Amino acid sequence: MSEQRLPVRLVVNGTEHRVEVPVRRLLSDALRYDIGLTGTHVGCEHGVCGACTILLDGVPVRSCLLLAATVDGSSVTTVEGLAAADGTPHPVQRAFKECHGLQCGFCTPGFLTTAAAYLEENPDPSEAEAREAIAGNLCRCTGYQNIVASVLRAAELKREAQA
Repeated sequence: MSEQRLPVRLVVNGTEHRVEVPVRRLLSDALRYDIGLTGTHVGCEHGVCGACTILLDGVPVRSCLLLAATVDGSSVTTVEGLAAADGTPHPVQRAFKECHGLQCGFCTPGFLTTAAAYLEENPDPSEAEAREAIAGNLCRCTGYQNIVASVLRAAELKREAQA
């Protein structure tokens, strides 16, 4: 007997996708295997590490904790969708490059989406606030110093662009 499948409609990075997924398919897996966007990484599969963080209707969520069928009709932004339509990097992407906020890169997509959402609500964070904003994401390589610097630099870049 085959597993039950459900139709799901998602707007991912501005493009509508209609996929039929097994009822137990995680959103992270639907993004990777059904839609073909591999930027969303799956680390712990328990929602602890943050590598799978995406923006669901603008809010950062752990995609490894959501069934794809439960977000039918939602808007999803993955790390691939942060850049502008012309390919111009998002200020967070630019800042992570400038400030060396990544090493192996596995955790980076989750940090980028988390920071992008955070800076929408707090465009001028202090160092302590930036550190708190990323506290739910784990990195085993960097020691976080350059990640915090990247969040602060991204805030500067966003403010400069708006001026």
